[in-house]
Amino acid sequence: MQITPDIIAAIATPPGRGGVGIIRISGKNLKLLTQTILGKQPKPRVAQFSQFLDTDGQVIDQGIALYFPAPHSYTGEDVLELQGHGGPAIMNLLLNQCLERGARLAEPGEFTLRAYLNNKIDLVQAESVINIIEASTSEAARCAVRSLQGVFSRTIDELVELLTTLRMFIEAMLDFPEEEIEGLYTSEITEKLQTITTRLDRVLLSAKQGHLLQEGIKVVLIGEPNVGKSSLLNQLAEADVAIVTDIPGTTRDSIQKTITIAGIPIHVIDTAGLRETVDIVEQKGIERTQAAVKDADILIHLIDSGRQLAADIKEDILSAFSINKPHITIFNKIDLCDKSPRIETHNSHIEVYLSAKTGAGMDLLREQILKAVGWQTNRTEEGLFMARQRHLESLHAAKEHLDTAKAYCDSESSWELLAEELRMAQDALSSITGRVTADDLLGKIFSEFCIGK
Repeated sequence: MQITPDIIAAIATPPGRGGVGIIRISGKNLKLLTQTILGKQPKPRVAQFSQFLDTDGQVIDQGIALYFPAPHSYTGEDVLELQGHGGPAIMNLLLNQCLERGARLAEPGEFTLRAYLNNKIDLVQAESVINIIEASTSEAARCAVRSLQGVFSRTIDELVELLTTLRMFIEAMLDFPEEEIEGLYTSEITEKLQTITTRLDRVLLSAKQGHLLQEGIKVVLIGEPNVGKSSLLNQLAEADVAIVTDIPGTTRDSIQKTITIAGIPIHVIDTAGLRETVDIVEQKGIERTQAAVKDADILIHLIDSGRQLAADIKEDILSAFSINKPHITIFNKIDLCDKSPRIETHNSHIEVYLSAKTGAGMDLLREQILKAVGWQTNRTEEGLFMARQRHLESLHAAKEHLDTAKAYCDSESSWELLAEELRMAQDALSSITGRVTADDLLGKIFSEFCIGK
């Protein structure tokens, strides 16, 4: 992917009315455009009150101009920011003046793309920009800022450096077997490979935790009518989100509410009760329940503890969805049975006894939801990396190659295969920061950005 030499411009603030609106312009030489719009050449990196002019020299607006000459700018090119009044009409008028002076409208993410292509940031840092914008919790935002500062990238670079060093010795001995090269013994190769694998495991765990902070967890409530699904949703949300009545089938459509547990966004979906029905509307609701189950990260199956649904019927409900994902069984309405909140484990399956009406046992459920997706409550965001799905896939690929490489350590006759596995592990890690990547990957990543970034 090549950097085009043209000038790009865009409105960098959200659509709508506001006190301030910003036009961002970037290109290899903005002196002429800057001179015609401002009527002067501003001092570098100094905020100056200026008038913004049209092609006839008439004042369009007035505000703050900031000029960042290359290479000391966000994109690595000349960058001009015009901070004027935040009305849509005035912003569009000012943007059109930039376009008339030779700029073109920027594509989504093109400013950050140019920053990456000009080596101002790596690919992880570029993706952290959108992670910060999309962060739904303060914990996720802080984690994304750490990635933007390069913490995740430096960790990956350290792993790549360890792999490079190990590959250097192995491939040197393969290429120059007759030379007197101080090589490695088999035990040393195994030890160094284990060290790299252990560090990668720690990075993968931190990345998984950070991914949960960013993406959250989709939790779907299922069960027969009138078992308390809507009451449970209201308890989790700490608000009356769903209508609660004693009439079975009250909930006929899926209701979604996002809550936060330990800083993790939890997308809770209350679904229609599962039962045989001739009601067309209710049937549609049950169909939506089945669709929600397929996309769920965790299923919470509610049972009326007063009825004590038979185990074989309980399994029939779960098997009807071909469930192969974490699920928690809740025995609700313990307040009617004079029972205490508790957790029971049966063959690694979790059962929580609680009351969605009184709130008794809700803390137990929140704890089990986090455990079901592997969240470690004793970790802090300072040790996490804001990882996207492609990062996790690359980390898993690197780990698979390292695990395969271990089988080739014992015999020098297999060292060519060992070297190849190490190379593929290194490539997988390098693709995270963009050292090794494909143009179509870049296009996919930066297309997710908003205009002006």
